[in-house]
Amino acid sequence: MPQMIRTLSSILSLLIFLILLFSVSIPSAIAKELKVPFLYIEFRAERPATLSNLVAPPEDDGVQGARLGVVDNNTTGRFLKHEYTVDEVIVEEGEDFKAKLDEALDKYNHPFIAANLSADKLLMLTDHPKAKDRLIFNAGSKNTALRVSNCSPNMLHTMVSRRMLTDGLAQFLVKKRWTKMFLIEGNQPADKKFADAMRASAKKFRLKIVEDKKWPVGGDIRRNAAAEVPSFTQGVDYDVVFIADEVKDFGQYVIYHTWLPRPVVGNHGVEPVIWHRVVEQWGAAQLQSRFNKLVKRDMGEHDYAVWAAMRTVAEGVTRLQTIDVPKLREFILGPKIRLAMFKGRSMNYRSWSGQMRQTVPLIHEGGAVVTLSPLPGFLHPKTELDTIGIDEGEAQCRISQ
Repeated sequence: MPQMIRTLSSILSLLIFLILLFSVSIPSAIAKELKVPFLYIEFRAERPATLSNLVAPPEDDGVQGARLGVVDNNTTGRFLKHEYTVDEVIVEEGEDFKAKLDEALDKYNHPFIAANLSADKLLMLTDHPKAKDRLIFNAGSKNTALRVSNCSPNMLHTMVSRRMLTDGLAQFLVKKRWTKMFLIEGNQPADKKFADAMRASAKKFRLKIVEDKKWPVGGDIRRNAAAEVPSFTQGVDYDVVFIADEVKDFGQYVIYHTWLPRPVVGNHGVEPVIWHRVVEQWGAAQLQSRFNKLVKRDMGEHDYAVWAAMRTVAEGVTRLQTIDVPKLREFILGPKIRLAMFKGRSMNYRSWSGQMRQTVPLIHEGGAVVTLSPLPGFLHPKTELDTIGIDEGEAQCRISQ
């Protein structure tokens, strides 16, 4: 009997060894040597002047995400004989963007493009005859219309839309029962778009905007916030103040000066973001550490969106062993892809608009995550991730068809 047990044990050990050997050999056996080139393209517009010099984002927010993406992709890619590279094209303010775009698409016939561009320049890229057969990732524009009506079949979105941000924030306000909102809109075009997104979210989640005011132009609010902000915010009862101030011009001076002692949300106070240095759970601390070691600064929102684009392609290339754009596009928009993006849930893409489904961290300026949207209790027939942003029934796009 003991001899039989020893024999069975030996056979079992041999079987385990063969299984492990076979599983290790499979990747090298089926691995196909591939070169996976990316083109990163960015237009660096001059930023509007702001009252504070402390809030300007880094000049290289975006391109550094591409560089980390190459490092991360090659860390695993080398075992499969996959080599990832990126070529960078950065167009400065004052340069002819169309000419530079033509030149870049002529020079780099890369199948994958990570674009850190505004909506108008992004559409110039997606409509370009030499970009029709490439897979373009929008890692720069939060313009909601790009996910509703101005969709392009060759464009996917790793950057969140403004509606995803404001829907995520609106869920938090509903949970806190802060249902009466004082809305302040800044004077930049982006401020109006963010305010419009919040107005749509308020309607969707049945929040009441009791006052809707435009921030006055002129004056140095730094010196007289204690006198001017109370008078600007008096006259109505409200639970929360929403500030649309994407360039961080004035909103930081509104906090603690409102007529009623109320919380501030939007682009100040509790803020919905795609990414922030305070996101540390779900393995995010390791991503933050790798980025900081490479770049010597914190990872920005465009860095994250560009990095997510490169990781998306790497997942498809690893699974399919090809760089064929139609095959990868079909896989990315399909139900089987699962992306680990360090924000609490696995991610995939909306088949109708190309938007990457993702959670929205709500952070506060003191330096911590408040919560993560979508929040429990907001239900959806397919996935709770579709409770934030433009759902299938609201969009005119059907890019997967």
